[in-house]
Amino acid sequence: MLLTYKTELINKGFAITKPIFSDEELKHLSSNIDNSNTLYAKRQLIKTNLEVLKLIFNNSSFKKLYKSVCDNSYFLSKSIYFNKPKKSNWFVNYHQDMSISVKEKLELEGYSKWTLKDGQLGVIPPVDIVSNTITFRIHLDDTNATNGALRVIPKSHKLGIIRVDENFNKSQFETEELCNVEKGGVMLMSPLLLHASDKSTSDYDRRVIQLEFCNQDIPMGWLEKKELSNLIA
Repeated sequence: MLLTYKTELINKGFAITKPIFSDEELKHLSSNIDNSNTLYAKRQLIKTNLEVLKLIFNNSSFKKLYKSVCDNSYFLSKSIYFNKPKKSNWFVNYHQDMSISVKEKLELEGYSKWTLKDGQLGVIPPVDIVSNTITFRIHLDDTNATNGALRVIPKSHKLGIIRVDENFNKSQFETEELCNVEKGGVMLMSPLLLHASDKSTSDYDRRVIQLEFCNQDIPMGWLEKKELSNLIA
């Protein structure tokens, strides 16, 4: 099964597992995330709460999944807790996750569109940095069409940077797929995969822990870089 997930990630740009975290584990993860002042997102999740990462890698199935797609050169590069609360009336158009979080601003060729959000520096790096990043989305709730499950365009991660503007037409690509993920399941994804999210019509939240892992160093330094050797041994 692990080989299937890796193959799907390479070929389609994403893969979805069956639940690998138990209800008890999910409760522990939730209790270690202070979302009292967080409506939609909590950035730098692991930098402010290392216990969450330890709990995740303490799950043997997750550790095996991680090792099946990431070798020893990978490190944690970004971590976010997302919530789409019940009845949320906002949606996200198709996009690629191009921006990375860095320690300092250096005006270098290939790095563009600098941002400063909540004191956090972001920049779009050369595409090879993003193509060598793998995203793990750990679902704390059942996710389906009613509460904002991701819609994705398979194989779009193979096309490099895709301009999404008024001329964008998803029918020019592979047929869109809806990514239903069961509570405790994990979605693997390439940041270059085109993905979108609809409004929620559900009475249930859609909470996700999103971890990004990369194996490329950058001149300005990763803001959230965390080596994993002690967790994956």
